[in-house]
Amino acid sequence: MSSYALHLRRWRLAIALTAAVAAIYFGFILLIAYRQELMGRLLVPGLTVGILLGALVIVLSWLLTWYYVRWANAHFDTRLEELRREAVR
Repeated sequence: MSSYALHLRRWRLAIALTAAVAAIYFGFILLIAYRQELMGRLLVPGLTVGILLGALVIVLSWLLTWYYVRWANAHFDTRLEELRREAVR
């Protein structure tokens, strides 16, 4: 795989994960704006749908970030190091 192909893979993954985080965040904001009755519904005393979804937005953002870091460490960084070694030869 060339450095350009590696760059494209990284770029595609970064765009996909950015789009996922944006969709999650803006979906949550739209629910707050247009579905207040749903977001205010009590699940158990002290816990509403809005609080639960807000926590899920944070957790999903962390998970997507963790996925990207794992992918970058396992694939991108390893291949980049191989390309650097090949360039030195």
